[in-house]
Amino acid sequence: MNYRHLGKAGLKVSELSLGAWVTYGGQVGEDVARECMIAAWEHGVNFFDNAEAYAHGNAELVMGRVLKELGWKRESYIISTKIFWGGQGPNDSGLSYKHLVEGTHNALRRLQLDYVDLLFAHRPDPETPIEETVRAMDMLIRQGKAFYWGTSEWSAEDILRADTIARQEHLTPPTMEQPEYNLLHRKRVEEEYAPLYHKLGYGTTIWSPLASGILTGKYNDGIPEDSRMAQKNMAWLKKEITPEKIAVVRRLQHVADELATTQAQLAIAWCLKNPHVSTVITGASRAEQVHQNMAALDLVAKLTPEVMEEIEKALAG
Repeated sequence: MNYRHLGKAGLKVSELSLGAWVTYGGQVGEDVARECMIAAWEHGVNFFDNAEAYAHGNAELVMGRVLKELGWKRESYIISTKIFWGGQGPNDSGLSYKHLVEGTHNALRRLQLDYVDLLFAHRPDPETPIEETVRAMDMLIRQGKAFYWGTSEWSAEDILRADTIARQEHLTPPTMEQPEYNLLHRKRVEEEYAPLYHKLGYGTTIWSPLASGILTGKYNDGIPEDSRMAQKNMAWLKKEITPEKIAVVRRLQHVADELATTQAQLAIAWCLKNPHVSTVITGASRAEQVHQNMAALDLVAKLTPEVMEEIEKALAG
């Protein structure tokens, strides 16, 4: 495992990390979650991602119990959570000072931790002034509830505004963004965020490297009955499976075949070729998937300029 700086921050995160989205507290049980975390740990993963919204808080409860049971040294791992969707009450969602503070305290209670390393504003909140959000994040960091704060799926314009406000008011500026990034979803990370890397030294903890599983090729001939996408609560994700995307995935197959690898490993390795990606958050519903995902680390060196050009041609059709 290699470790990359989180942008210009001193913190180092494993190139591949493990996220709790969809699975922990929902699709899989605690035993499987434990097995996946142990498998990732044995590969050198030091970053585990979570959010208050994942399985309505159950993902944090599961991760917290597993961490307590495993007894890993707290200094040896990095935990994140994201605040935005905390409940149905009028002040249980969004990025208000009240919800950010209370949501973080609730997340820490579920995780059974004194602090999280990374705290994200899970989405932009047009109903809350950015200055209010910046002040709340600064206070949480000054209190030691989090070490770094960042954004998720914010526009570059709003991130720059948050940074400017923080510096003008002598508050803690954001450090990182958690955007979707994969072979099928590139523009924001590669183009819109370009000024953030150069002006702010922003880091990224990217999610969905497999485009919700589309890039694995398992949906090329329809949705398997035993797949995650077949579950009732995944109906909204089914809209992502389009003929155009499937055509791209089929064209990428020959590149994977030439490298004697899987399409999933190719997709993950491709994300790591971007120097502005601090870590790729992977997901797994069983330990074997963790081992398979980690094999992508050995593939990165094989993605030569010639191979990358082949990939671009496949994407372009």
